[in-house]
Amino acid sequence: MLVLSKMILQRPVMSLRTSSQVATATQAIINPNNLRIEGFFCADSLERSKQLVLLHKDIRDVLTAGLIIDDHADLAEPEDLVRLKKIIDLHFEIIGKRVRTQSKKRLGKVVDYAVDPESMMIKKIYSSQSLVKHFMGGTLSIDRNQVIEITNKEIIVQDAVEKAEETVPIFNTQPAS
Repeated sequence: MLVLSKMILQRPVMSLRTSSQVATATQAIINPNNLRIEGFFCADSLERSKQLVLLHKDIRDVLTAGLIIDDHADLAEPEDLVRLKKIIDLHFEIIGKRVRTQSKKRLGKVVDYAVDPESMMIKKIYSSQSLVKHFMGGTLSIDRNQVIEITNKEIIVQDAVEKAEETVPIFNTQPAS
């Protein structure tokens, strides 16, 4: 089952050991190379001004109540995560990125994404269209397999395959002379 980003971000991080909230997930740390959520920046419940990181491997479950972890000790200081330093320093945010096709057709901007909670891979990207198109068609759903390239400014996806209209042969109803 896929989970929307709105079900993860700005949600409590709950500890199984203390049965209480230990932090709040504030922002996803997304690897733009493979669209994997490597972890989350969290606001610590003990020290409000302190920003910690929750790695995706430490999440036991994703519930409507929030993210479930074993203990507050699962939260780490950002500077302690040497392997993630490059990804953390990118400050990559997928929400708000422009989406266009290979043929340069604008599809809108990313408004949400769906995540597989087991692998923490972004599986779907949801793009809103212009205001006029939004009222007519709503939100576009883009599968991760359609993504060709991700840049600092936009996400480039495959062109949609449009079904060609079938041509019906026209028969001459006039008798041959």
